[in-house]
Amino acid sequence: MSTAHTLNLDSLQQQVLLPGTKGLALKSALQQQDIPKQNWNVLNADTSFPVAVLKQTALQHNLAWMKQFCTRMQVVLAPHGKTTMSPQLFDMQLQNGAWGITLATVNQTLIAHRFGVKRVLLANQLISRSDTQAVLALMQADPSFEFFALTDSLDGVERIATQVQQSGITRRLPLLVELGFAGGRTGCRSQADALAVARAIHQSPYLQLAGIEGYEGLLVGKHRDQDLLAVRAFINDLVALTQQADAEGLFGGEHILLSAGGSAYFDLVGRGFETKLQLSRPVTAILRSGCYITHDHGFYHHLLHEMQARESTVDEDNLRPALEVWSMVQSRPEPDLAILTMGKRDASYDIDLPFPVQTHRPGKTSASIDLPAGCKIEKMNDQHAYLRLPKDSAICETLQVGDLVACGISHPCTTFDKWPLILVVDDEYQVQSAINTFF
Repeated sequence: MSTAHTLNLDSLQQQVLLPGTKGLALKSALQQQDIPKQNWNVLNADTSFPVAVLKQTALQHNLAWMKQFCTRMQVVLAPHGKTTMSPQLFDMQLQNGAWGITLATVNQTLIAHRFGVKRVLLANQLISRSDTQAVLALMQADPSFEFFALTDSLDGVERIATQVQQSGITRRLPLLVELGFAGGRTGCRSQADALAVARAIHQSPYLQLAGIEGYEGLLVGKHRDQDLLAVRAFINDLVALTQQADAEGLFGGEHILLSAGGSAYFDLVGRGFETKLQLSRPVTAILRSGCYITHDHGFYHHLLHEMQARESTVDEDNLRPALEVWSMVQSRPEPDLAILTMGKRDASYDIDLPFPVQTHRPGKTSASIDLPAGCKIEKMNDQHAYLRLPKDSAICETLQVGDLVACGISHPCTTFDKWPLILVVDDEYQVQSAINTFF
């Protein structure tokens, strides 16, 4: 079930970047493949600011870390592509053993297929007739393309079956029944409801029951002990539902897909899916973690340390933050305040505000300086960030207009969607290449 083929990325390398491309200070048009020849270095202020960067060493470490994790847990990975929507990063993930790519919308699916992704798990439901017809036309035109979607109701099954019938496609549409929980988002609220949906899929000549799916990430709350109990119970429910559906002979296809696993508690999913299921056909247990490839400095950083405490086999060399946004100090209006050239248009702010981590003065050959504890982004406007400095720190005297400040982020998803192009840098912040996003 390998999908380790190279994606079609030539068009991205050959595209022409024009002056005004975000993050670049271009004076004339430039082919993307010529970026490494420019000898840009972020610390020399060779780019525009703000600029988003991906640290190459951290990316490679995280890809290898997750591959090893999945091998140890005997699961496969279909990383959630909505995190980055980057064909170059999809390619890295597939080359490092990913089973396929998870996506959230039909438009995202069409983009992924355009660049050569051959297996997509849509972690969402097909509702719009036009969206459904678009993806069915894709399946009809490309017999090698594997596509799976979710459903959680009898109405949904009937609606999708009608749309498949009207399309004239000769392939059945594979669906996973989504199990939810009270107070959650989508998903059947009981095992009985989920089994009813599974039976309806099985009975339709236009559909195929491919597996069972759930999303435990919405169980993350403020009371960790309660969260862990709830997640484990939910994973057990997914396994029990899979066993019951198989006992009734409802699944089609060569493998039964069993999927969960966001970026918060994927170790619990891996452990829960280790159950030796005695089913009628092999089980493909699929994690859908998406944020691992870049990790972060906030939300997932803290959760990973908790995972390491409860999972003795997790490598001590954890996932590393790979995504940073660099900006310049543009104003020092008060002794303990610096205004930066970045804002809500440039960095995530939906969970935490950015985390200031380093400063560097362009033209200096010395290494960047770690910012002292107590430095904090206290608020952001569209294009400005308010960096509050600890009043008793020497940084109040030394930080100047024109200095660079690096910020880590919390929740990478909502930084990627702000950057059509992100630079990839080495450990000295020399620009090596660029990746593109499609939101």
